[in-house]
Amino acid sequence: MQTFMLKLDSWLRRRRAIVIGTWLVLVLAAVPFAAKQSEHLSGGGYTIPGSDSQKVLQQLPKIAPGAQAARLAGVLAPTSDATANEMSAALVRLDSATQSTAYVSISPTVRTQIEHEIAAAGAHQRTIVVPFDMSVNEESATNVATKLRGKLDLNGADDGPVALHLLGQSALWAGLQDLSKKDLATAEQTGFPIVALILIAVFGSLIAASLPLALGLVSVLITGAIIYFLSLTMEMSVFVTNMASMIGIGVAVDYSLFVLARYRQEIRAGADPIKARATALATSGVAVIFSGLTVVTALVGLYLVRAAAIRSMALGAIVVVTVSVLAASTLLPCLISLLGERTHTRGRVFAWISAQLPSPKGFWERWTARVTRRPALTAATAAIAMLALASPALHLKTTDGALRQFPKGNETLRGFQAAAAVTGPGASTPFEVIAPRSEAATVRRVLAADVEVLSVAPTIVSSNGHEVLIRATPRHDGESPQGQGAVKRLRSRLPADALLGGDAAYLADYHAEVLGSMWKVALFVMTVTFFVLMLLLRSIVLPLKAVVMNLLSVSAAYGVLTLVFGSVETLILPLVLAVVFGLSMDYEVFLLSRIRERYAATGDTRRAVVEGLSSSAPTITSAALIMVCVFSVFALTGVPSIKELGLGCALAIAIDATIVRLVLVPTAMELFGKWNWWLPHGVARVLPDTSIEALGQHAVAAMSTGERRTVATDIV
Repeated sequence: MQTFMLKLDSWLRRRRAIVIGTWLVLVLAAVPFAAKQSEHLSGGGYTIPGSDSQKVLQQLPKIAPGAQAARLAGVLAPTSDATANEMSAALVRLDSATQSTAYVSISPTVRTQIEHEIAAAGAHQRTIVVPFDMSVNEESATNVATKLRGKLDLNGADDGPVALHLLGQSALWAGLQDLSKKDLATAEQTGFPIVALILIAVFGSLIAASLPLALGLVSVLITGAIIYFLSLTMEMSVFVTNMASMIGIGVAVDYSLFVLARYRQEIRAGADPIKARATALATSGVAVIFSGLTVVTALVGLYLVRAAAIRSMALGAIVVVTVSVLAASTLLPCLISLLGERTHTRGRVFAWISAQLPSPKGFWERWTARVTRRPALTAATAAIAMLALASPALHLKTTDGALRQFPKGNETLRGFQAAAAVTGPGASTPFEVIAPRSEAATVRRVLAADVEVLSVAPTIVSSNGHEVLIRATPRHDGESPQGQGAVKRLRSRLPADALLGGDAAYLADYHAEVLGSMWKVALFVMTVTFFVLMLLLRSIVLPLKAVVMNLLSVSAAYGVLTLVFGSVETLILPLVLAVVFGLSMDYEVFLLSRIRERYAATGDTRRAVVEGLSSSAPTITSAALIMVCVFSVFALTGVPSIKELGLGCALAIAIDATIVRLVLVPTAMELFGKWNWWLPHGVARVLPDTSIEALGQHAVAAMSTGERRTVATDIV
């Protein structure tokens, strides 16, 4: 790998203009599509293959043609002094919007009925729900609702005396999509300046700081365009843009930071720019590739959850990590070469400030000596602190859905509340039961007897006369604890050959799938982490410790999330697990590869830890600070799901980069001594030598020798 990176560096030097030009063309081409990346995102993706709720969806068209169509409606919400003419004008506006939108309409019968209702109410107008005729199912209805929102300008102010809203699950997801888009813009506008300030402080140079920032922007833009094209061919969650941007800004900046920091370190050690860049690519560049591959592999573990929503979020993160690795490996070296010494010289003010500050190396040496003086006590104290943070997770509760994502006063939420006051909260999320015709009476009796069921609709018999469809309206919405509790009760009481579906049921099936898959995701990411670290570090003990420490970090994040939010969105659990295990590998690889290289040179574990930590800690700390700040921005600006993901990842990364990397790693290595590097002889013979630091330095030395020989031969 090191030799390949050196050949890549040589190739990039000769074709610098072509590489920069190619990336520039890609970015310019991506901009218009990145701006439209949320247009075709879906609020669906929660249906689980093979579940009862999915079977109901599949059988609905056979039993009652048209019954599988999405339920979408308009809401006319008048003020206390609204007139009949103003209500009629609002109805006309709603009708006009549906007429110009595909797959949705207001039937003449419904319109006539509502016109009569408006006229009869006179000066005492009340909220009216206008049901739409839909020719698409719930999975495709979000796009329809999104277009209607745009034509009705629902993101603007209320329309005077009569407010217009949309009602239904697809309307909730369309509203959430608009809300997420605003939050994403706010987060990016806030996040990039914060990252820029940190980079300026780290490098002491505007030019150097601009490089990682530029690569972050490039990665996010190109990923946005890719998401747009993916959304045209597959179902992509409304949260995928937030996920990709959150991961992308942090990862792209971190990867660029690692390579650029190593380049500047080699320059300060006396290397010429060509050799410094080659060394940076052969060491930190290789580490970036390994880290990126590990992050991608950990995210692939999310595909063990059979839910398109989670898989699409994983895919968005995989794409942005891949683009970030490619940018850090190809575009960054070319930009370093183009800008020359401006990438490694500090401004006068920063140079003066740096001269006044004590050497960070001395600080980290003293820190390592302090924490390893009593390693058992220090490690036990740190572990107890993390377990205390994790303890609230023992009472962790999860929730799902879109309705409770909206802040108070949001237009979409007001529309639901206005309609619920008229039709009841559960009217838009009925239970749907498909059963043999012979069981119809039993099904109706069970439904009517449940405390959550408000009413039971007439039985619909299939055309072949063998099956029936029975719908029941719950007292609460399908996302509520009452609605979810009813699903469990009804499934235990309905006949064995009856299938319960509907929005509440598919959320229950999704919830069961995610929680039931957690052990598979955890096992997958732990196994990946273990084997990658075993390959890189040639040790059994160090990878096992890394897995345990990562679990502590994730558990502590779960505990704090429980304290802050009370209940957590179900999808947050596997996402935080996979993301944190993947991203923690960045710091694991950079720190332990340095320690391993120093151990190979000295044979002294304590000295290796001191020298490895002092040389890598400043960069790791800066990278972690950037990642934590990026995640924290999303935690402060996003909808609850994104807030929880941002806070969970920020906490886990902060704990990983401080308590784990700076306390538990050195103290544990001090306790284990030479056992840190234990590897069975049989395994040692099979594993290749992948020492990033040592092999990188040897490859650069060999390259330099080869170049000198070539020059000498040419002279002769």
